[in-house]
Amino acid sequence: MRLHVGCAMWAHRSWQGRFLAHPSPAQERLRHYAGWCDAVEGNTTFYATPSRDTVASWARQTGPDFRFVVKLPRLVTHDRRLADADAELRAFLDAIEPLGPRAHALWVQLPGSFAPADVPALARFLRRLPAAHRQAVEVRHPAFFADAHAARLLEETLAVTDAEWIPFDTTAFFASPPTSDAEREAWTRKPRLPLRTRALTDRPIVRYLGRDDPGRTVEGWRRWVDVVAGWLREGRSPTVFVHTPDNADAPALARRFHDEVRARVPGLGALPEPVPVEPLTLF
Repeated sequence: MRLHVGCAMWAHRSWQGRFLAHPSPAQERLRHYAGWCDAVEGNTTFYATPSRDTVASWARQTGPDFRFVVKLPRLVTHDRRLADADAELRAFLDAIEPLGPRAHALWVQLPGSFAPADVPALARFLRRLPAAHRQAVEVRHPAFFADAHAARLLEETLAVTDAEWIPFDTTAFFASPPTSDAEREAWTRKPRLPLRTRALTDRPIVRYLGRDDPGRTVEGWRRWVDVVAGWLREGRSPTVFVHTPDNADAPALARRFHDEVRARVPGLGALPEPVPVEPLTLF
């Protein structure tokens, strides 16, 4: 029974001297982050496929139980819309091979224009992915959330390859107007979609966006504490990523989420204790 938690990145300027040693070379920052969290979103791979040497360095900095949820390149998912990108997909899969078991899932994030009518293209694409990799799909077209037939069609398609549906929960974020520059920027960029808490597989993945105020972030995730605790009792092994618009306190928040779930599920093991680089005053 494992709950993995993490953030949208493993290095952030505001983390220097708090969660990460300062100064620290770029090639060591993931190692420091892995002392706080045991999962990370692979957002950088969306913009460019890394070299195998770079990925091998990620593997060296993390233990075998660390989870990378690696996002497929934009060229594959957005520009080519899952078609005519075999060479690019092969290059990506070859590049991430050094992660081994750390590559927890291939994250297929689809654009908001990817509608229910496009699901057959997704079905063909998922069938071509190697069975050795778990698959997780994030959709943003409103019809998948508002139309029961569209949701069922997507779920049936994902079930063929045992793929998960990743919800990006922004409901707490959009509950009230923004109060900071980072929140105002996120207000224009983040998807505004209904809450979804249904898991399709034994390895559900959740992305949660709170607010820059840690207290409001914690208040907004209460429903997820209940949901994740229930998943664990069912024998599932979820991964939860905690975001805030500025991400300044995200590692500590992710650990707090894990602690709150563990209080509900006593059999859940604790995260390793990081060595703080200076006293933290978040809570």
